[in-house]
Amino acid sequence: MSGPVVVGVDGSRSAGSALAWAADDAARRKLPLRIVHVREPWRAEHPLTAASPQTTRTEQWTHLLQEAADQARTQVPGLDVSTALVTGAVVERLVTESETGDTVVLGSRGRGGFTGLVLGSVGLGLAGRAHCPVVYVRRPAGESGEIIIGYDGSADSESALEYAMEQASARGARARVVHGRQLAPPATEQAGAGAIPVGDFRQLLVAWREKYPDVEVTESVVRGHPVPVLVEASLTAELVVVGSRGVGGFASAVLGSVSHGVLHRARCPVAVVRAPWRRP
Repeated sequence: MSGPVVVGVDGSRSAGSALAWAADDAARRKLPLRIVHVREPWRAEHPLTAASPQTTRTEQWTHLLQEAADQARTQVPGLDVSTALVTGAVVERLVTESETGDTVVLGSRGRGGFTGLVLGSVGLGLAGRAHCPVVYVRRPAGESGEIIIGYDGSADSESALEYAMEQASARGARARVVHGRQLAPPATEQAGAGAIPVGDFRQLLVAWREKYPDVEVTESVVRGHPVPVLVEASLTAELVVVGSRGVGGFASAVLGSVSHGVLHRARCPVAVVRAPWRRP
């Protein structure tokens, strides 16, 4: 059986949005859903703010996981749902989950072990080390029926394109592939470093159209920095997908400007994909 869609929960509103997204994604792609809470070993078992001094954190987290599972089963009747309370450092445990998961889904901000998952070091660290795509649910998805992919010819952007095409096929959505090309002075204008020729880019999409004949594929060649285009497209997109690291217009897509710009400014869920990605 294929790996599950893994979602991290901590009781925050953001994690609730991630749970809803993950449940729909698991049902849509016919995958099981695994709901995880990471228990940090240095946190006290008896919190000072507990409503009842007899209530332990383990009991609270177990109840949290059960509520999350009930919510997922109510949202998608018949969905295969499991829960796990795991102990350790958040990033390390989520990286471990990614080894067997199809996708890891997180909210953009949380509390407890998931605090600052996107805007801090934890989220970026996970995006650069995960063995499967990581989806950050910052805001609800748009309703345009379109998946947006940032592509630059790198191995990670190839995996991002593959993941995005599967998502588009499962959703009955269109796929728009954005290829960024840096600007050069007019007298010596050439493709930016790492950019692939436009003809090669369009020819490459022919193979994807043949593999996914049910998906309408369009392309956009962007002259200049791709982040504004991706962010603008995210206003109505169902999902924006980028590679973990890239070349040319998408260079250093986790630790550099592109991923930071997209993760911080996108108006829909964002998937970060690291090569190689293949369905187990």
